Parts: sequence; structure tokens; C-alpha cells
Amino acid sequence: MTEQSKERLPRIVVIGGGTGLSVMLRGLKEKPLDITAIVTVADDGGSSGILRSELQMPPPGDIRNVLIALADVEPLLSDMLQYRFSNGTGLAGHSLGNLMLAAMTDIAGDFVSGVRELSRVLAVRGSVLPAAGEAIVLHAEMADGTIVTGESNIPKAGQPIRRVFIEPADVEPLQEAVEAIQEADAILIGPGSLYTSIIPNLLVPKLAQSIMDSNAIKMFVCNVMTQPGETDGYSVSDHLAAIHAHVGHHLFDYIIVNDGEIPPQVQLKYAELGAKAVHLDLDEVTRRGYKVIADRLVLFRTYLRHDAERLSHHIYQLVENWMERKG
Repeated sequence: MTEQSKERLPRIVVIGGGTGLSVMLRGLKEKPLDITAIVTVADDGGSSGILRSELQMPPPGDIRNVLIALADVEPLLSDMLQYRFSNGTGLAGHSLGNLMLAAMTDIAGDFVSGVRELSRVLAVRGSVLPAAGEAIVLHAEMADGTIVTGESNIPKAGQPIRRVFIEPADVEPLQEAVEAIQEADAILIGPGSLYTSIIPNLLVPKLAQSIMDSNAIKMFVCNVMTQPGETDGYSVSDHLAAIHAHVGHHLFDYIIVNDGEIPPQVQLKYAELGAKAVHLDLDEVTRRGYKVIADRLVLFRTYLRHDAERLSHHIYQLVENWMERKG
């Protein structure tokens, strides 16, 4: 082994979208890891949906959150990029970061180049890649057989989701995303909305196949709370079963879950919104062949969030042990 290869940082690919992914990445970027984040492009609500529709570009919202999480910038600049205009005809509802991504897409000539250039401006630690170079339309078949179209509409349908599928079904992933997976030492999926942030990435055919073919250690970070209209009543094994049903493959080596107590008053607050703690059915998860890392992984401020520092510690330890075993 050469000196240079000894010094190489472990390469970790993180796949998902939504707030949970961004929270986790704030912790992971402090570890000696070479991070590539592959982010969903199925969002069609709010500012992202408007820009997607009017400018024919992939939705920027999840990408913006990940860029800011991995950026090496002053907190004030981070706040500014997340700033959402409340007034102004045509401007209200848009975040400044989304508008900057739209502008950079125009300047650079395409969305992927725009993300790359903004990453450079923000001194992002690692690489941020959309799952595909074009926007994906997400559909869901509900329990009664009806089809709901649009990522933002699916949780509002008010009944269990049988399956989700994407259009175009044969969408090409970014070649850089495929290469990052092929070269990864570790692949991490989650946390995030199961059917609207996580599974859409796994429905991009060549992305899923690349993950299956990889010899990397594969980890899944399960959500702390169920999501109304999406994972009502789901246990940890239900999350895993849904992924297996869509991918047709046993993807993960390790499942990282919260087993810390959630204060009753916090549970009550979430119950009012129709959410409750995801039940860890440990026997069932281990029976299916997964190894489980369970710890107190939550913090509560205004909302429950993963404890980024504690979560990233477990992830890094798993990666480090894996690298040592590989030699």
C-alpha cells in the first residue's frame, strides 16, 4: 500500500433528501470522510415546484439544504441562503438559495454545472449531486388502487401507500453519481421521507443496481418519527420491507436507529400532528439478517431532530472498522 493510499479518506456516499439528511450531514462533515451526497429530484411543492415548472429545471430545494449543510460558510450567510421571502409578487415563498441555484443553472448552462459552481463558491466539503440531471415525476398507487401524481400530493391522499414509481421510469442517473457509488467504501441511505425522499432515488435503475453491486458497507438510518400520510404506524422493519419491495434486494448491512426515550410532552405534540415514534421491532429486524446499532440519537428543540454529532460518531466508527477489516 502506498503512502498516498494510506492517507486517502474513506469515501462515503449519502443518498436521500429532506431535512433529516441535512441535519446528519452537518455532523458527518466534521469527520475525516470524503463525502458525496446524492439528492432526490422528485420535489414538486413550494418554491422548488414553481421554479421546476417555470424554468424547466430540476427542483433545487433539497439540493440547497444539502449544499448549506456541507458548506464552510459563516452562519449569517447560511441564514441568508435559507431566507424565504414573505412579500413581493412572484417573489413571496421563494428562498434566496433556490433563486441562486436557478441563476447559477442559467449562467453555467445546466443544473449539474450550476450545483458544481455554487458548491465551489460556498466551499462545500465534499460533492453534491442530483440523482438525475432532469426532474423526476413521482407517482403513488394507494391502497384502493388510485394513482396520485406529485411528491407533494402523496402524503395528502389520506390512505396507505401500496407503491411509488417514477416517470420517466428509465431515467438516467448522473454518471458521476454512479461512479461515486462504484468507488465508495460506505453507502448511507436516510434519514428522510421514506416514499418521497428515499425510495425515489432507489427507483433510478442504474443507481439501485450500482448500490447492489457495490462491496461497500451499506447503512440505513431510520427515521425517529412516523410521517403522517406516508408511514403511519410503521415500525423499523416496515421501513425496511417497503425498500425491499421496491428494490427487490436486501440492501443494508447495518440499521442505525434511535432507542432513546422521547419525553411524553414531545410525543403528545407529535401525536397532535398524527406522528408517533417509530417502533424498533428488534427481533424482526435481526431475523431478517440486519445488524442493528441502537442509541439515544435524538435532540428536541422546536422539533425532534437526529443528534448529528452522536449519529455521525456511530457512522464513522462503522466505516473505520470496515476499512480496517478490508485492510
